[in-house]
Amino acid sequence: MRLRKKTRERLFIASFLAGPLLVYLVFVIWPYIETFGYSLTEWSGVAPPSKVVGLKNYVDLFHDPIFLKALTHNMIILIVFPTVTIALSMFFAFMLNVGGRRGGLGGVKGIRGSAFFRIVFFFPQVLSVAIIVILFQSAYESNSVGLFNAIVIKLGLTDANHPWEFLNSPTFVLWCIMFILVWQWVGFYLVLFSAAMQQIPRDYYEAALLDGAGRTQTYFKVTMPLLWDSVQTAWVYLAVAAMDAFALVATLTPGSSFGGGPDEHGEVLSTYLMRNFQVLGKAGYACAMGVVIFFITLILSLVVLRATRRERLEY
Repeated sequence: MRLRKKTRERLFIASFLAGPLLVYLVFVIWPYIETFGYSLTEWSGVAPPSKVVGLKNYVDLFHDPIFLKALTHNMIILIVFPTVTIALSMFFAFMLNVGGRRGGLGGVKGIRGSAFFRIVFFFPQVLSVAIIVILFQSAYESNSVGLFNAIVIKLGLTDANHPWEFLNSPTFVLWCIMFILVWQWVGFYLVLFSAAMQQIPRDYYEAALLDGAGRTQTYFKVTMPLLWDSVQTAWVYLAVAAMDAFALVATLTPGSSFGGGPDEHGEVLSTYLMRNFQVLGKAGYACAMGVVIFFITLILSLVVLRATRRERLEY
């Protein structure tokens, strides 16, 4: 009777898992398998693949200067974007929760107006990519009307007759993209880290204060170790976002993806993939690029999880 009961329980659970698992296999796993198959062919994306070329597309990728340039851009974004975003989010979350005068959480409290600042920082998350692009296209405008050019002109770094070409300059374009990404995502992770900080027992902060710890010591010795799981999760998600950034780059930078020609200074892997697939008709080549992006993202996620793994602290 006990065996029958366990069997019925397993069948009951399996009946609920079968549907979602089937959908996942059909709409996620199978397209991955098909993409790998198409990457071994010469395919225009319209007619069936004309012939099998084996690993030729992969060999061509690593001899393609634009692909290598785009890969370099993604690696730079991958290093700078998550690091700056997590650092700023952690700092602001700490200030909003325990950065004020004594008397609140664990003997201290957040700065005055912390609830208002949470809303302000989170606001970019409610904006669509299209609205963000319109805002920053105006801010990066290559004349004295643009916000950033008005600032550099006011600071005397240039004059109105020689405005800086932010989105057309090999010096600025990548940093402009990363600035927008950080601005867009800091608020989300600030809220994530704030929620995690509010779960830390007050006794920990009280003990730190009694031992004479300052805010800097409290941050690195108490807050950071106890939030490490949240930081690890943030690293993985931000690494995935760094390998994408398609919508932002494709609509913000002239020439990349769907423009008149390649803009190597603003090209990333996702925009170069879509330009090969939809504009140049090199779908098999684009599939090979997609497979490479998939494995880079997978390996990076595993490396991040491994490198940031620490002994779990219970509280």
